[in-house]
Amino acid sequence: MLLSAFGSLLQLLYLAMLVLAVVAFVFAATAREDAYRAADKKKKSFWLVILGVAVAVNLLIPMLFLQLAGVVASIVFMVDVRPALKAVSGGGGGRSGGSSSDGPYGPYNGGR
Repeated sequence: MLLSAFGSLLQLLYLAMLVLAVVAFVFAATAREDAYRAADKKKKSFWLVILGVAVAVNLLIPMLFLQLAGVVASIVFMVDVRPALKAVSGGGGGRSGGSSSDGPYGPYNGGR
């Protein structure tokens, strides 16, 4: 019983790694090529190859070491490259040119 629970936990872990790699690949594919250059990151083709290999490894080769390498690449893309691409492309997380004193419903003026 404990072994089957561990097996299902591993299957969920493998599924989560696959989903992360696919989501990172889709984000890399939908970003503009010039945004990569403007953000001073590697080329779009580099990230598409790395993340595509991560997706392929997760789907075809069930070797945990290779899958973990793909997870690391996906996390680096999601944490470092994607925010830089969004900042260059003007997608600043819902703020379009707002100041630092803007709240969720507009500027905060201190109750004045």
